[in-house]
Amino acid sequence: MSNGSRGKHAVDKDLGRLANIGEATGFVMRGLVAPGLALVFLVLASILASYHVLGEPRALIVVVAAAIGAYLALNIGANDVANNVGPAVGANAMTMTGALVMAAIFETVGALVAGDTVVATISNEIVPPAAIFDLALLIRLMLAALISSALWINFSTWIGAPVSTTHAVVGGVVGAGAAAAGFGAVNWLSVCVIALSWVVTPLLGAGMAIAFQAFVKTFIIYQDDKIAAARRWVPVLIALMAGSFLAYLVSKLVPQSGWQVRTLVGIGCFFLSWLAAHSFIRHQSEGMENRNRSLRQLFRLPLIGAAALLSFAHGANDLANCIGPLAAIVHASKSAQVADVVDIPFWVMLIGAFGISCGVLLYGPKLIRIVGREITKLNPMRAYSVALAVAVIVLAASWFGLPVSSTHIAVGAVFGVGFFREWYNAHSRHRRAYLDRKQARKRGRRKVLVEAPDDEDDSDEDPRKQPSAEEIMRRKLVRRAHLITILTAWATTVPAAALLAAVVFYTLGVLS
Repeated sequence: MSNGSRGKHAVDKDLGRLANIGEATGFVMRGLVAPGLALVFLVLASILASYHVLGEPRALIVVVAAAIGAYLALNIGANDVANNVGPAVGANAMTMTGALVMAAIFETVGALVAGDTVVATISNEIVPPAAIFDLALLIRLMLAALISSALWINFSTWIGAPVSTTHAVVGGVVGAGAAAAGFGAVNWLSVCVIALSWVVTPLLGAGMAIAFQAFVKTFIIYQDDKIAAARRWVPVLIALMAGSFLAYLVSKLVPQSGWQVRTLVGIGCFFLSWLAAHSFIRHQSEGMENRNRSLRQLFRLPLIGAAALLSFAHGANDLANCIGPLAAIVHASKSAQVADVVDIPFWVMLIGAFGISCGVLLYGPKLIRIVGREITKLNPMRAYSVALAVAVIVLAASWFGLPVSSTHIAVGAVFGVGFFREWYNAHSRHRRAYLDRKQARKRGRRKVLVEAPDDEDDSDEDPRKQPSAEEIMRRKLVRRAHLITILTAWATTVPAAALLAAVVFYTLGVLS
């Protein structure tokens, strides 16, 4: 090889190394974009807080608390919002980008329009205000609750477990309250009610989602004329979602309204929504083939609408989780005594609302994929059953004033439709195999054709292209690994957050 050829070869190798370095640098930089933007948001939250408390005696504490509250809001957005839009993404009704943008918008609007304006200083009355008589002690308690709940939700997001934000905050208050005023100061009855909800709410979500899915299968999917059945029943399901949501919204905007008013509003919205949905579905279904693929198309827009409504409701309901302790700190920094309830300043609401939205945009995809795609396979009909179950149960709970976790309901509903799908298809295969064997005996045939699974995802496919039995079972199988991870995270949320909060509380005491 000539000197010129060797030199050219060496230059090519050097250019190749530079290209690899450039690709590696770009990959690393992409991984730093989200943390960098999150850090910018924390700095902006601190600047906003300093602008409103500048010159006050405890201004530094409030600024630090604002940054921690913003960090908690980011984690809530990264973890909790997946339950609202994950099923829509998993059913391919929305792209990931579209879901993130929609969730960010509706979370912000819900938080600012219908977010609580008054919040208890001690979350869910876990620790009576009379037990915390010192303002400095209250500030330490709330700081510890903020830090511990934020760290636990961050850890849960990292391991891919959707957890209840409310339970994390309550756990933080339990641990810090016990460290501040002793175990006797904690309202253990409220803690037991929350522990009971670990079992009740996932089962409620699973049961309700199974009921809706069974209804859809029986009255729409397995009807001879699927399109006619969809025209009859899909508007009813849409109206049920709209009526439930509006009744819930009235309970948030007008808390003093009685159940009679909420019921009348819900019924009125149901009928108006039914009229609009009936016209829309009839128009959309014109010319559609009598196939399950057409049904998936009819459920697509209602599913997107349901995800938007649930995101709005989440922003309205969970805002107090991340800014309640911060609002208590802000109030304590200006007051002379501990108060039972405090007003939430608008700038504090801004931190919570935009923090949740930023968390969705920056870190939401991981949990959205797990909830929407990795637990079980979803289509628009199953995903809408999940969304409808969450809406109905949350509405019923708000009527009776029961503390429920939308996270537990939604994830329980996803597992519910997945296990129902396993059972239904196993039952269908056994029934079909029995009928085939019976027919084979009558005809004197020794071989039986391989049957197609009785499932709405596969019934339109060419029987010659049906997957193997092993592939069918793999598709149907609910991911047990995710079930174990999520149940473990749920069971340990309150005790882990409580223990962490107690450690943080004592640490803050030493540092101060």
